[in-house]
Amino acid sequence: MANESKPGDVVERSEADDVAVVERLIASYERLKSQIARTIVGQEAVIEQLLTAMFCNGHCILEGVPGLAKTLLISTLSRQLSLSFSRIQFTPDLMPSDITGTEVIEEDRGTGTRSLRFVKGPVFANVVLADEINRTPPKTQAALLEAMQEHQVTAAGFPHKLPRPFFVFATQNPIEQEGTYPLPEAQLDRFMFKVRVGYPSDEEEFQIIKMTTAPQDVAVERTLNAREVLELQEIVRRLPCADHVMRYAMQLVRSTRVDQGNVPKIIKDYVGWGAGPRASQYLVLAGKGRAILKGRYYVSTEDIRAVAFPVLRHRILTNFNAEADGVRSDDIIHQLIEQLPVDPSATMDRAMGSRVFAADRTRT
Repeated sequence: MANESKPGDVVERSEADDVAVVERLIASYERLKSQIARTIVGQEAVIEQLLTAMFCNGHCILEGVPGLAKTLLISTLSRQLSLSFSRIQFTPDLMPSDITGTEVIEEDRGTGTRSLRFVKGPVFANVVLADEINRTPPKTQAALLEAMQEHQVTAAGFPHKLPRPFFVFATQNPIEQEGTYPLPEAQLDRFMFKVRVGYPSDEEEFQIIKMTTAPQDVAVERTLNAREVLELQEIVRRLPCADHVMRYAMQLVRSTRVDQGNVPKIIKDYVGWGAGPRASQYLVLAGKGRAILKGRYYVSTEDIRAVAFPVLRHRILTNFNAEADGVRSDDIIHQLIEQLPVDPSATMDRAMGSRVFAADRTRT
């Protein structure tokens, strides 16, 4: 009987195994999109970014005005995954222990002795929907910091591991100011993507009205389980990335920092604080995820440019001049992409100096 692998074991993979897993990832991606389309009209770019973050094991924050199906999109995705799901409605009176859990005194009726028992909060789930996260004070927002970064919760000095995989998908409303608390930069930086959810097109809005004002009975099929999600996340990280692509991502991030010296004029005029190293890491990782989902076995600078907006928009802090002139972080990112040159001598060798995915050379 073949030996069964355990979590944490190093498993030898062949090139054919890698390609087979990638084919399954692409097929899963298409199935997820088709299932989401049964409930959500349009929003193709938002869905692609949300699924890319999930396959890269990253957290995601969705920002948009009310009524754009942000919560429905995340809950629909969670129903397709054989994963535990928890929704937390953030309110001004929410306490940190309401999220992470708390210790309670438990008495043994037989002996009369008392002991403390940790009761897990709603954060102990594979998929956590943090709904309207900017409606709760910073003290409660910070309760998610350790969970998002370390995948654990510490209570009374003891760490409690969260289940794997673990995602935080948050929503927030950008137009309300009263009764809201903007997320601190340290917590925003934990989110891989900040996705802007825009208004639907004319035809899409007509389809939304038609769909939501008639009787509905939409059954969503289960697509992936926890083991499959973890395996797909691993294969994304194994995708080769050439040095020139990594350097392009690094230079794009470094060009957002005012104190780096030779930076574009728009940075000096409108940026107060640039992106940190985590932005470079997420650019490369998201580029890998996008490349696979597009059916390619190598990462290009085009992948980096495509994911630059959701990765950088919440990591570039604009100053007062930008607010006065109506310059947004997306405008700055667009100009940086236009100005940053791509190395013309760089080649797109699919092997990228690695044997991983070499079998793709036989694909047609």
